[in-house]
Amino acid sequence: MPKDPGPQTWQADFLDRSPMLAPLRFAGAHLRGAAWPTLEALQPVHPIATVSGLTLRFVPQGAKPASFEEQYEPRIHLRGEVQTRTENWHDLFNALAWLAFPRAKATITDRHYHAALTQAAGQNRHPARHALTLFDESGVAVACADPELTQLLRDFQWQELFWQRREEVQRSMKFFVFGHSLYEKALTPYLGLTGHGLVLAVEEGFFAAASEQQQAELDRLLATRLGDPASLRYTPVPLLGVPGWWDANQAADFYDNTAYFRAKPANR
Repeated sequence: MPKDPGPQTWQADFLDRSPMLAPLRFAGAHLRGAAWPTLEALQPVHPIATVSGLTLRFVPQGAKPASFEEQYEPRIHLRGEVQTRTENWHDLFNALAWLAFPRAKATITDRHYHAALTQAAGQNRHPARHALTLFDESGVAVACADPELTQLLRDFQWQELFWQRREEVQRSMKFFVFGHSLYEKALTPYLGLTGHGLVLAVEEGFFAAASEQQQAELDRLLATRLGDPASLRYTPVPLLGVPGWWDANQAADFYDNTAYFRAKPANR
């Protein structure tokens, strides 16, 4: 497996370090240079619109916000400005997620903004905002055309899903990392790496489409689902168990590790 690049050390091959980074490869193809990309290099080639109708752009991180309007999500909603640190993996992956899934990211920001408007000063974070943040940071979109496979995922039946029905998973189910924190962790994967899965029902033809078409359709479906954050229900996805994402999962006994592939809680 790739060596740990170290904190904030640039790696020109970063998009090739794990199959988990595949959704970003088209959007980040021009960023394989010898040094960290500039904010100018990150700007969308094709305009991205916020739900509020503004053109999105990445800007330097500002000072600590002194008002609601200066906070992170309100600033995107009201100005179209995504505050972005350079030479920082977390913010680079957030920017690339915007380029790869523009409609879903715009929906998350819009829902954050409107939930924040109804949140009283000093009040705990709105539940809808918590649900959105979980997906924004650690979300995995699961496109699935087979309800039986979906149920196995939701029932934590890891051996049957990822091993016994491996070929069916590779044919009728596909996992797309969405959360930018997960992308950062995928640079140096570790046993225990888990995402918050959101299952999206698709037709079998979805898997025959080109990867860019798959992502565009997934982006549309995600935007619809994320638009109603109160309805979001996540299921854990042990990412190193996904077929093809980790060398060790090519053996059945890999899935015997119950500390990682846990049983479904009785109260779930």
